[in-house]
Amino acid sequence: MAMSTLNSEQLGTSESEHPDSLQAELRTNDSEINFSGPVVNKPQAAAESESKDMVPVLSTSRKELWAFYLYYVGNNGLSGFNFGPSQFQNLLYLAGYDPVYPPYSAPCGSGTDCVLPYLGRIRDINSIVLLTNGISFAIQAVLLLAIGAWADYGQWRPNIAIIFTLVAVAVSFAWLGVEDPSKWQAGVVLYILGLITYQGALTFWTAAFPGLTRDLPEVQESAKDVQKGTKSADEHAAFESLSRNKVSNISFTVSSVGEVFILIIMVGIIEGMKAGDSTENNTKAFSALIAFSGAVWLACALPWFILEKRRPGLVLPPGSSLLTIGFRQTYVAIKECMRLKQTFLYLIFYFLMGDVLNTTVTVVSTLQNSIVTYSTLELTLLLIVGIVTQGMGIYGFWLVQQKYKISTKKMLCFNVFWILILTVWGLIGVHTNKFGFKHVWEIWLYQVYYGLMVCPWYAYSQTMISEVSPLPRMFLFFALFSVVGKTSAFIGPLVSSAIITASGNNNNMPFAFLFGLGMFSTIFLWMVDVKKSREECEEFVMVEAQNASRE
Repeated sequence: MAMSTLNSEQLGTSESEHPDSLQAELRTNDSEINFSGPVVNKPQAAAESESKDMVPVLSTSRKELWAFYLYYVGNNGLSGFNFGPSQFQNLLYLAGYDPVYPPYSAPCGSGTDCVLPYLGRIRDINSIVLLTNGISFAIQAVLLLAIGAWADYGQWRPNIAIIFTLVAVAVSFAWLGVEDPSKWQAGVVLYILGLITYQGALTFWTAAFPGLTRDLPEVQESAKDVQKGTKSADEHAAFESLSRNKVSNISFTVSSVGEVFILIIMVGIIEGMKAGDSTENNTKAFSALIAFSGAVWLACALPWFILEKRRPGLVLPPGSSLLTIGFRQTYVAIKECMRLKQTFLYLIFYFLMGDVLNTTVTVVSTLQNSIVTYSTLELTLLLIVGIVTQGMGIYGFWLVQQKYKISTKKMLCFNVFWILILTVWGLIGVHTNKFGFKHVWEIWLYQVYYGLMVCPWYAYSQTMISEVSPLPRMFLFFALFSVVGKTSAFIGPLVSSAIITASGNNNNMPFAFLFGLGMFSTIFLWMVDVKKSREECEEFVMVEAQNASRE
């Protein structure tokens, strides 16, 4: 995700430094601010000199905003996050064997274990999926550390999003060449690449969110009202918070609606290919669906690539290079986060709960695929139910929040409670086959539950980052949270894979670990004080501005 300034010596005119710090705005003696940038107490001559170099404030147009929404319709995860993993697990199942008999003498069947040799030992195919998932996220974490900061210099961020998108689309079409179980090793590569490019594109698209919402005309007008004295800083902060939630939730809702139409077309593709007639047809249908979703992604991405405003970035600081700036930025972000207690508390929570949810969804998905015996039609219908309820859940949360003016933290706490219930659901299945993602009806219920009660996490957890981060350094902290999220995302799958192997292939056993970790993480969310965080961030901005003025 895009990063902001390197340190207090490089305060400049990057996209991340628009005048959202109301205290900084109110400290200026100029009644008409026409340019973006941090406002500090400097001599008048120096201020006038600097204003000549500042870039005019950009305003988010409706076309740009809807292009932002449309991109998410394409980058919906169907190729890299849904059908790609399902096809990968399907190939493993078809290539695997029942460990009760000599290797490869008996195929895997319903109700039997299914294993394959992988990375030096015989593993359950669910364990292989989790292990490969962990490897993918480990690569993502290193990759983001290396290139995440590039998005903050010049106008790199949109270009990186374009590159990730194009590679992801190419991977989607590459699945057309992997339709035979004997090619499951190639499936490993495409699975990893699909997850990396999907998450990479999503990360750099999300990085546009702070600047896009900050430059909304209504938010800019609200900031001007504060300068005129017709609105308080707290009122503006509340209005801006609701605006961020609105954009975030509408983007998820629009994506859900668009995804339903895509899935309906996919049902036609499945029927046309007669996927239900044979295992071979079903496997080919998986690859066709992945390729189709890639084509839709490209079509939906083009308007965003064209209409996104290229907001200015920073110049590389002296002594830095593109090869080192990412690691240096991360170090600085962690160092600065330590100075902000509330931000650091939320960072810990985000690290832990993000790992819990990502791993829980992956574990449930592996159970779901085996329960429905990898049927492309049933998995597509399940996705339709899940996406419809996801749109209802996210938009429903937003309507309740808007009507009753509920804070982002309270909405997130409510959402986290239902995530923990999800882990309990799976935990019950450790010692019984009657409940705990063991039956088809549970999978249908899970899709409804996940959409209505769990999916709002993806909106509120991101919005909460902006609630506890210094606005002039917003991109820097978004980048830090992104790296932390990717780092945590590979720990859970690796631990869960080891748990499954150590427990004799009990695929529900990871839920015990996930429930305990989830409960522990809520302590840190409960400790976060958003009002105190705002005060800490304002003090942080003032100190940074004073340091810059001395230099």
